[in-house]
Amino acid sequence: MIIMRVKADNILCFNDFEINMSYPKKIVNSPVENEWLSERTNFRYKKVNILMGGNATGKTSLGRILMMFMNYFKPFGEIVRDAIAMPTKPEIENYTYVVDKINYFKLFGNNVIITVTGIAGIVLFSSAAAYMLDRRRNRYTRIAHLLIITPMLIPFQTIMITLLKAMNVIHLSGSKLGLGVQYWGFGIPMATFIFYNFMKTIPKELDESAEIDGASTHVTFFRVIFPLLKSVTVTVIVLDVMWIWNDFLLPLLMVNSSNETKTLVLAAYTFVGQMNTKWHYAMTAMVLAVVPSIIIFIFLQKYIVDGVVAGAVKG
Repeated sequence: MIIMRVKADNILCFNDFEINMSYPKKIVNSPVENEWLSERTNFRYKKVNILMGGNATGKTSLGRILMMFMNYFKPFGEIVRDAIAMPTKPEIENYTYVVDKINYFKLFGNNVIITVTGIAGIVLFSSAAAYMLDRRRNRYTRIAHLLIITPMLIPFQTIMITLLKAMNVIHLSGSKLGLGVQYWGFGIPMATFIFYNFMKTIPKELDESAEIDGASTHVTFFRVIFPLLKSVTVTVIVLDVMWIWNDFLLPLLMVNSSNETKTLVLAAYTFVGQMNTKWHYAMTAMVLAVVPSIIIFIFLQKYIVDGVVAGAVKG
């Protein structure tokens, strides 16, 4: 559902409030006296709408990021008055309060443990599986390949209750390492799919040469083949770091029972209440939660395209 027009009268802090994010190509009888900012005639209001999310899809990544960072420096009252305006007087009290309140560095360590555990298992098992599926092509490996990648088609919501009960039985619920291990099951299918397509471009003559030199299968894989998977491995790592670090639903089910095992995203949600939401702290906590993954993406984004297209190029 996409809401393009909202009216609110005498609800919470809104009195005779209306916002309309839809407009025709040519605005007729506009309620805005001048459709541009003062002294900036080339900066139209409709451009602000598109930037902040008033486009056909109702969401713009740039707009959401800007809103999050702008509200990072605002007190609560200023956010309520105008959530999309620049802060009149930037403050850092939100930052100091949130860091102390959620025990940021402790939760940052939790995120690191969970992410590293998940990434290590996904890369190791998916690359090894892709190697065996490609080098041992027969009827059984084709069936195995189908069984491995099929879980990508199953929505997580359809199995989350069963998964929660199963993890309680084997004592992986409520554990940081246990949560990291659970990500193996969700990340290996896609990673295997990516590794497999790249593996087909590596000539089998390398395996034969290593075998002539007396290398076993696992030695051939780890010392000859795996170093050649650098670009696609970085691609898998970047994509999975963005996913695991910022994931909400699975940690909510598995590690939300204790402050010792919570993740940064879960901690940010503690400022959102049923009757009262501390938006200035929630926005600050979300900025602190997602910034590390954004930094990783910025520095490694060039490898994503290289790794994805590498398996499609032969020669």
